[in-house]
Amino acid sequence: MNSETLSATPPRTLVIASRESRLAMWQAEHVRDALHKLYPSCDVKILGMTTRGDQILDRTLSKVGGKGLFVKELETALADGRADLAVHSLKDVPMELPEGFVLGAVMEREDPRDAFVSNDYASLSALPAGSVVGTSSLRREAMLRARYPQLVVRPLRGNLDTRLAKLDRGEYAAIILAAAGLKRLGLGARIRALLDAGDSLPAAGQGALGIEIRAGRPELAAWLAPLHHEATALAVEAERMVSRALGGSCEVPLAAHAMWHDGALHLKGRVSTPDGARVLAAEASAPVTSSERALALGREVAASLEAQGALEIVRSLAAGNGGQPGA
Repeated sequence: MNSETLSATPPRTLVIASRESRLAMWQAEHVRDALHKLYPSCDVKILGMTTRGDQILDRTLSKVGGKGLFVKELETALADGRADLAVHSLKDVPMELPEGFVLGAVMEREDPRDAFVSNDYASLSALPAGSVVGTSSLRREAMLRARYPQLVVRPLRGNLDTRLAKLDRGEYAAIILAAAGLKRLGLGARIRALLDAGDSLPAAGQGALGIEIRAGRPELAAWLAPLHHEATALAVEAERMVSRALGGSCEVPLAAHAMWHDGALHLKGRVSTPDGARVLAAEASAPVTSSERALALGREVAASLEAQGALEIVRSLAAGNGGQPGA
């Protein structure tokens, strides 16, 4: 039975595994609604779950196991048959999926940029020296320390509403969040400024939604095919390859972002020490018409970063000495 036959036979029921945060549920509902439009007779349900990443809020992700803490429980639900698919923000998905799992679709990207959110100031440059800025990302922290050394950077964990509440209570003068999440929840008005990618290069996959399924389910892959956005998927593949090639994780201030221009994919990568004292940058562009070409572009940028010493930073962070080789 070919994929056209499979997709022509509509599913009867589908279960989506999702974290229970408001943003994660929005993402799951977005996919549910898209599936309902494609298959009106299908009963699409959402299985809400709490992950380890949601439970541990007093430490940074890099200290408690990384981004995989947000997806492991959802993958367990896929493996034991309680769910058919799981919806993730791709920036939270580890660069290597566990054996037996694949991305069944990558949806069209929302705004990938970082957003400056503050109740009292219009931009990062307007913040007085000593102002406290919150972020959950080592990548953003490195950017802040490199460009705004006069500011105080402190960790900020919790779901989107929790982070905004901490800002509103005055615990921070400003916080940096992904613009996509704010826009998806109708909170775009909270954005005081969007950070230029030249200043704060986005994380690999930022703004894109990925739908994870068990491998070996061709019927499910066929049903999801209409949701797949190839231009976003190729850009994200190139970005994720940069991180994968360098062994990147949330323990490493690593950024990778690709944009289409005149038929070519332009990819930028950046690796920093957490204190922002050392910043390595590389970029490349090429016509990309296949997954293989996207991966090759990612490897090219990763190789350029490696030639500048990126692996020294990655290895020193893995050893726990703050990204300073030999420190």
